[in-house]
Amino acid sequence: MAPSTSFLFVFVLLALSSVCFSHRPGGGNGYGGYLYPQFYDHSCPMAQDIVKSIVAKAFAKEPRIAASLIRLHFHDCFVKGCDASLLLDSSGKIASEKRSNPNRNSARGFEVIDEIKSALEKECPQTVSCADILAIASRDSTVITGGPSWEVPLGRRDSRGASLSGSNNHIPAPNNTFQTILTRFMRQGLDIVDLVALSGSHTIGNSRCTSFRQRLYNQSGNAEPDPSLDPSYAAELLGRCPRSGGDQNLFFLDFVSPTKFDNYYFKNLLAGKGLLNSDQVLLTKNQQSAELVRTYAENSELFFEQFAKSMVKMGNISPLTGSRGEIRKNCRRVNKN
Repeated sequence: MAPSTSFLFVFVLLALSSVCFSHRPGGGNGYGGYLYPQFYDHSCPMAQDIVKSIVAKAFAKEPRIAASLIRLHFHDCFVKGCDASLLLDSSGKIASEKRSNPNRNSARGFEVIDEIKSALEKECPQTVSCADILAIASRDSTVITGGPSWEVPLGRRDSRGASLSGSNNHIPAPNNTFQTILTRFMRQGLDIVDLVALSGSHTIGNSRCTSFRQRLYNQSGNAEPDPSLDPSYAAELLGRCPRSGGDQNLFFLDFVSPTKFDNYYFKNLLAGKGLLNSDQVLLTKNQQSAELVRTYAENSELFFEQFAKSMVKMGNISPLTGSRGEIRKNCRRVNKN
C-alpha cells in the first residue's frame, strides 16, 4: 500500500532538516561547520530577495537561463564541493574549470551570477558567498519554471582555487555508462535515488548535437544507432544533428515541455525518447533506477519531493565553513590579500 500524502510530507520535512548538516563524501562534517537557511537573516536580510529578483529578470529575458543556473550549481558541487570554484577565471596559478570538457562552450549563466554578486556587494559588502548565490539561484530557477521550492541551507564560503582535472574527471558525461555515472554520484555521497531525481532537472534546458551524436550513428562501435532510441524520434534528431558538423546545434532535453519543470522527462524515457545516453540508461541498464523512472513518470509530486531533498543533499557536498575559504568580492577571482 502506498504511504499517505501526509506521511510523505512529514518524511520529506524530516529528511530535509536532517541533511542541513554539511558533509564530506564518505562521512564526517569537516570542521564541525554546518549550513542553515537563516544564515543571512541578520547580516544580509535582503539576500534571497535580491537573488530571486535578478534570476526572474534573467529568466524573462531568456527562459533557457534557468537550466543553465541549475547546471552551474551541479558542476560546481561535483568538483571540490560546493565552493564556487567553477566561477573562477584563469589567472596566475588558477586553471579555470570553465576550460574543462564538461564546461567548455557549454557552461553559461556567469553574467547573471556577476549581476547578483554586484547587487549583493552594494547591499551588504563581502557577506554573501558566491557558493551560496549558486545554491539560491538554482532553487529559484527551479521554482520559476514550475518546479518545487525548498529552504536552502546557507553559510558556504568560497574556495581560493579551482581544479581543472577534477572537473574533467568527476562530472558525469552524457556518454558514460550507467555504472560510471552512479559511481561518480556515490563518490559525492549521493545515491541512486539522488541520481534519478537530479537527472530529472533535464526536464528543462538544452543539449548540443555533439553530446548525443553517437546515439544516432555509432552507439556501440558498429555504425548503428542506439536500439533504445525511438526510431521516429531519432529521425527528427538526424535532421539537425549530422554525422559531422553542427556540433553546437541545440536540442531540447525534454521536447514535450522544454521550459516547464515537470515529470515529462521521465515519461519521455519510457517512450524511448530520452535525448542523452546518460538519460536513457536510467531506464535500460538498472532495475532500481528503472523503477524510480516509472514512479516519477506516474507521480510528479513524488518526483518534486525527492528532487528538493536531493538538491539540498547535493548542495551540502563538502562546503567550506567557519574560517575556511573566503567571501569573494568578485566571483571570478580570489580576493587580494
